[in-house]
Amino acid sequence: MNLGLDYLTNNYYMNQINQQNKVAEQSKDIGFNGVLSSKAVESAARTECSFKDMWQARFPGAYYHVMDAYKISTGSWGRYDFPHEQFFNDNVDESVLDWKPTGAEPKLTDKSVQSRIDSTLGKKAIVVPPALEEKMKNDPTLAQKVMEKVERFIVNDEASLPPGRIYSCVVILDENGEIAHAAGSSGGGNIVGPTEEEQRQFEAEQAEKRKRRAEYMRILEESSQKRVEIEQENRTVQLESELLKDNEHHYQQQKAYDKAIESYEKGTLL
Repeated sequence: MNLGLDYLTNNYYMNQINQQNKVAEQSKDIGFNGVLSSKAVESAARTECSFKDMWQARFPGAYYHVMDAYKISTGSWGRYDFPHEQFFNDNVDESVLDWKPTGAEPKLTDKSVQSRIDSTLGKKAIVVPPALEEKMKNDPTLAQKVMEKVERFIVNDEASLPPGRIYSCVVILDENGEIAHAAGSSGGGNIVGPTEEEQRQFEAEQAEKRKRRAEYMRILEESSQKRVEIEQENRTVQLESELLKDNEHHYQQQKAYDKAIESYEKGTLL
């Protein structure tokens, strides 16, 4: 259920307050004169609330993986037969990082694609590069910013669905904490309006339209480039034609001049 950004913000800061209270309670155990230094407090808070803790506190049961999945090519990630479902498990076979298609891409409505989507319904997963995880361990502010960015993306993505849909999502972060890849899907639920089959058909049609639009833009760009090349070629041919005409004109002028000289010389001899 989507409770909105207000809930996300309030929930996150309530967690932060609880963590600070825990640190304060720990400080009492070492006596009045043994107050923790600011660095110790920061270290304790960081230990208490890692990025993984924040992620799984916000999305209970969500999967957390550490690997360089952002290196997966966009072309492979965007295919319907890419094994996104592997990230919705406790362990991920790292061979997924080098996945390559072995044939034509199936359609969204293909039974094998729908079966894999159905297996992930209601699940969430995030994949963090080792370098980013290390940065966030040493920089709680960065971890907070990345978490807010991921929450905002998921909330907005889920909010775009019809009411009642069961949502799933996997988010892949790069080394800077940016979202490199993401894949959201939905299904099931109590839907008022189109049936599940009609909704799937609609989503498939929209996906096909996006692909056709992308192909149209590619063809348009190629046509535009081809038109520029043809125009350049036509200009070259035109210039060559004008140059030939100019040369012919000079040739005829020279020929007439030579003839006039010849006639003049003959007249003089007479």
